[in-house]
Amino acid sequence: MKEFKGYTRGVNFGGWLSQCDHTKERYDSFISSEDFEKVAKRGFDHVRIPIDYELILNEDRSFNNYGFKYIEFAIENCRKNRLNMILDLHRTPGYSFDPFHGEKGFFESEDYQNTFYSIWEEFAARFGKNTDMLTFELLNEVTNKEYCDPWNEIATECIKRIRKTAPDINIIIGGYYNNSLEAIKDLCMPYDDKIVYTFHCYEPLLFTHQGAYWIATMDTEFRCDYEMPYSKYQELSEKYLSQAFASFKPFDQTKCPDEDYFEKLLSEAVEVAKERNVALYCGEYGVIDRADKKEAAKWFRDFHNVMDRYKIGRSVWNYREMDFEIDPDF
Repeated sequence: MKEFKGYTRGVNFGGWLSQCDHTKERYDSFISSEDFEKVAKRGFDHVRIPIDYELILNEDRSFNNYGFKYIEFAIENCRKNRLNMILDLHRTPGYSFDPFHGEKGFFESEDYQNTFYSIWEEFAARFGKNTDMLTFELLNEVTNKEYCDPWNEIATECIKRIRKTAPDINIIIGGYYNNSLEAIKDLCMPYDDKIVYTFHCYEPLLFTHQGAYWIATMDTEFRCDYEMPYSKYQELSEKYLSQAFASFKPFDQTKCPDEDYFEKLLSEAVEVAKERNVALYCGEYGVIDRADKKEAAKWFRDFHNVMDRYKIGRSVWNYREMDFEIDPDF
């Protein structure tokens, strides 16, 4: 399995140019040059920067040159602090991973898809020369499994267009169920040797999303420990997560999650990556800020140990706010 070098330990700048009120005040105040410096001093080697299409597109979907300046600012500050960077398109016209925005025809609409292609053609023309420190991530968290085949076709076409002006830049792609590990096996074969497969990991969801207000079946007052028997995880997940969790029944019900839990979660994806000679990368992972910090530290310890064992790079969610602001000790 390939190693995604230069992207070992990263952090997301979510909430800056994405998942925010798209105003100049937000763009200018949420992240500053000092934040890039702090990230570098803490030992991170890269930042993942999600952006929404509203940053760079006008209402008629023409390009807004003003918005690109914030991406240029990020690249400049990454270079200054010897950080690598991932440019992640979090939302595109007609599509969002967020149920409050939702999927609105992207996978059926040639018009929306052409806009998506034009965005990446523009990114490639403006930023594709930065191959020494920049990586493109096509789209954040495809949702339904039914989008698997059309997404593979769209992603392949997009890569072909990017390659016309940026033949050597790394490109990240993820799959259905919000960049699930399950989807890795169903991603299209790597277009070339510059493709990276991505996944997100918030398992066990009951622990990492305890009290999450955006989960309809979750009690916002619910709290739990990481080191809890699988039998209890199964029971409480059925109660608070409905079907939105990976079953714990294959595990010894008397035991608690540990490194072996993540080993089993990753096993299939690792085998696929080995077979296809492609690098794996975890673009998002973390624990909600409502969780006990000592229990969160145990979760991070186990997850990091397994990721390090397979030399899989990762980017924690999130640098600031967004319900997942990282503790200085992590």
